[in-house]
Amino acid sequence: MVLFANYQKLWLYGEMSKPKNKQNGYLIFCTFHIFKKVRLNYEILIAFAVASAALAIAPGPDNIFVLGQSISNGVKSGLATVLGLVSGCLVHTTLLAFGVSEIIKRSDVLFWGIKLFGAAYLLYLAIMVYKSDSKVSLSQKKESLKGMGKLFWKGFTMNVLNPKVTIFFLAFFPGFLFSDELSTVLQFYVLGLLFMLVAFVIFGAIAVLAGAISEYLLRNPKTGFYLKWVQIVVFVGIALYLLVSDK
Repeated sequence: MVLFANYQKLWLYGEMSKPKNKQNGYLIFCTFHIFKKVRLNYEILIAFAVASAALAIAPGPDNIFVLGQSISNGVKSGLATVLGLVSGCLVHTTLLAFGVSEIIKRSDVLFWGIKLFGAAYLLYLAIMVYKSDSKVSLSQKKESLKGMGKLFWKGFTMNVLNPKVTIFFLAFFPGFLFSDELSTVLQFYVLGLLFMLVAFVIFGAIAVLAGAISEYLLRNPKTGFYLKWVQIVVFVGIALYLLVSDK
C-alpha cells in the first residue's frame, strides 16, 4: 500500500518522495494533500475552457454531424454520436501526454519548437476558415445506423482516425500547462478531460436543441458569418498566446 502511494506521488509530482501517511485511507489523504500543496494556475485553466467552448460552438464537421444525426434520427442518436466523438479525444490525449511529456523533460528548445509549430498551425487554420464559406450547411445523409452502439462507434472512429485532431491537440494543449509541480502527463490528461467535458456539454446541447438550432440558422443565415469570425479570433488568439506565454 505504501509503495503504491509512493509511486502515485512519483507520477503526480514527477519526483520521488517518501509517503507521509501509512493508514488505509491514504488515497483520500493523497488527494487532499495534492490539492493543498500543489499550485495550480486557475486562470490558465479557465482560459483553456473558454477557448475550448468557443471552438466547440464554431461550426465544424463534428458538431454539424451531431446536428444532422439529431435532426434525422432523433436526440438519442445525436447523444450517442457525441459520446463517441468525445471518447475519441482520450486516445489523442494519451498520445500527446506520453509523447510531448518526454520532449518537455529532455529539451526546452524542442518544447519551444512545438509551441512555434502550434502557433503556425493555428494561424494556418485561421486562414483556412477565413477562406471558407461562412454558410452553415445542414444537409446530411440520413444514415441507416439504428443501434446506439453503432452510432457511438461511428463517432469514436471519426475522431480517432482523424490525424488532424492529434495535430490540433499538439498545437493547442502545450501552451496551457498550468502547474510547475504536477507532472506534464497528468496536466495533459486534466486538459484532455476538461476539453472532453466542455465538448460533451456543448455538443450535447446541440443534439438536444437540434430542431431549434436548425430553424434559427435557416432564419438567420448571417449567424454562420459571425461564428466564422469567432473561430478565426480564437485561433489567432491562441496562436499569439502560445508565442508570448512563458510556459
